[in-house]
Amino acid sequence: MTTVATPATGVLRLPNLAAWLGVAPFFLFAVMFLILPTGSLLVGAFQDHDGAFTLSNLGRLWQPSIRLSYLLSIEISLASAFLGALIGLALAIAALRGGLPGWVRPTLMTFSGVASNFAGVPLAFAFMATLGRLGFITILLRSVGLDIYAAGFNLFTFTGLTVTYLYFQIPLMVLVIAPAIDGVKAEWGEAAEILGAGRLQYWRMIVAPILWPSVLGASLLLFANAFGAIATAYALTGSFLNIVPILLYAQIRGDVLHDPNLGYALALGMLLITGLSNVAYLYLRARSDRWLK
Repeated sequence: MTTVATPATGVLRLPNLAAWLGVAPFFLFAVMFLILPTGSLLVGAFQDHDGAFTLSNLGRLWQPSIRLSYLLSIEISLASAFLGALIGLALAIAALRGGLPGWVRPTLMTFSGVASNFAGVPLAFAFMATLGRLGFITILLRSVGLDIYAAGFNLFTFTGLTVTYLYFQIPLMVLVIAPAIDGVKAEWGEAAEILGAGRLQYWRMIVAPILWPSVLGASLLLFANAFGAIATAYALTGSFLNIVPILLYAQIRGDVLHDPNLGYALALGMLLITGLSNVAYLYLRARSDRWLK
């Protein structure tokens, strides 16, 4: 690093050009794939086909079909976020604080890191090969007298898509909540035991209030993650489920419903919902970090 002397401080640190060059790809990536696309959809949402300013695109979001698609997306996101948070929290607590063998934790964390990023066409195909009408698990259960499809299950419906989303929602919950669980100090349990608190009292009155902001924040992150997912849903159900990402794809790239400006308005609505979820997550995480410090 280059330095020059100054009368006031003696040394003046100049910017390290090599360090700035090192982070330049990050800023370039953010501008090209985040800032510019976001700015483009913000402008396009308020334009008509001729490029003139209009609010009609936002008004069309209140059409019954579009409102129902938002409602369906929210319901799927809430269901997968709730179940993913519940199961992921239980897994994380069992692996990190359950007294299991030492190899369980790194194995779970490694799997979670891989599975949380496994989505799209490969995940859809994996579930079709496993829980489809001729899937391995389906045939195995049928051989013992349990036909899940006769019982009402269908992989290509709301329930099936929610179950598929859980494959990456549960590992994501494990990764997000693990630092908060690690932050619960053993001294708190020892102090509670000295004061006569039982194990259930310790978890209910000490651990639960401390972890609650982290759990709620992680659930919001899972909601945003599911709400914006498209590749898995499109590969699994096609246009059978009219969720917002699939409707958006049809407006931007479709031949029949091609209306890019309405697609931009749909994307703006999605951006608002996921943005609010992420802001709430960051607030709750900051609040939890203050407790854990």
